[in-house]
Amino acid sequence: MDIRQLQFLVALSQEKHFARAAARCNVSQPTLSSRIRQLEDELGTPIVERDKRYMGLTPEGTRVLEWAKRILDNCKSLEQELSEMKGSLTGRLTIGVIPSALPTVSLLTSPFCAAHPGVSITVLSRSSVQIERQLHDFEIEIGMTYLDNEPLSHVRMLPLYLEHYVLVTSAKGPLAGRASVSWQDVAGVPLCLLTPDMQNRRIVDEAFRKADCEVMPQVEANSITGLYSHVRFGHWSSVLPQTYGVMIGLSADLEAIPITGSSLSHSVGLVASDRDPPNPLANAMLAAASKLDLAGRLNEL
Repeated sequence: MDIRQLQFLVALSQEKHFARAAARCNVSQPTLSSRIRQLEDELGTPIVERDKRYMGLTPEGTRVLEWAKRILDNCKSLEQELSEMKGSLTGRLTIGVIPSALPTVSLLTSPFCAAHPGVSITVLSRSSVQIERQLHDFEIEIGMTYLDNEPLSHVRMLPLYLEHYVLVTSAKGPLAGRASVSWQDVAGVPLCLLTPDMQNRRIVDEAFRKADCEVMPQVEANSITGLYSHVRFGHWSSVLPQTYGVMIGLSADLEAIPITGSSLSHSVGLVASDRDPPNPLANAMLAAASKLDLAGRLNEL
């Protein structure tokens, strides 16, 4: 058994196609198939269900895959820790970020990259459910998500700021010029909201329920950018985090109006797998973020 065999198995499980997995690993399809068969022979058990194409993993294969992900992650963490011991942390840090927090993530990555120039960062927009799964599957090293509404398990947490919500609407609309609006007011205008699989949407839906309002948005999107474009160029309004207007800014023809009637706010922060030893890159990001006053910085902007 060697590392490459495990890499081939993980690629195959993700691509679900021998040719695509081989291309991803920069080998020929026969080479990938042969090496996985060698792994099956060495372990003495079938791993892959085969017909004329990839059919999935056997129960034993599913367990081997879990170990393969853990082993590969440990190898990567070992390399990162050794680089840190030599005085310069290196590697690639993958961060899963809920859509509502995407405008703020640069406040973390900018000082982190300045302190660790040898580290590259990939930022992925993910739902809170995806972040939890991908942390478990070693597909991301750290997540930026809600900490208190639907808490994650087996993770280390670092609170960063409280997310509040505003109505973003046309400056010529029926609610324009108001100092604040109620959830009942918001329910009375055409809305576009995030899709129900997003935790932000579930938070907003709960606020409407507490206000005895039933809302059926005409437009749903799984990105806040998609919502913003509908608000700006259509006749819809939307409920967005206050951080979006702070970090991205709103056009002159839109207004962000505070929503009153409840103390709706939720903690957003970093999460990393609670493991020993910790992942060096995730550990470094948590350490760097703990020195930042992100909430204070957002209030200043």
